[in-house]
Amino acid sequence: MTDNKGTPATRAKNKYNAANYDRLYPYVPKGRKAVYEAAAKATGHTLNEYIMIALDEKVERDTKTTEA
Repeated sequence: MTDNKGTPATRAKNKYNAANYDRLYPYVPKGRKAVYEAAAKATGHTLNEYIMIALDEKVERDTKTTEA
């Protein structure tokens, strides 16, 4: 059975995203999202970019700490 929800363009985008991206669903306390969005905007990034940069920096720091 095929899923015919949405327009063909939407289905194509969803198919591409499913093949090329993993999804994360972080939950944050009420009110923190606005803080994170403002911080991201102040740096000229989207919230998604800001989170990815923060995660990459944290992984890099942790990797250096465990290697030392």
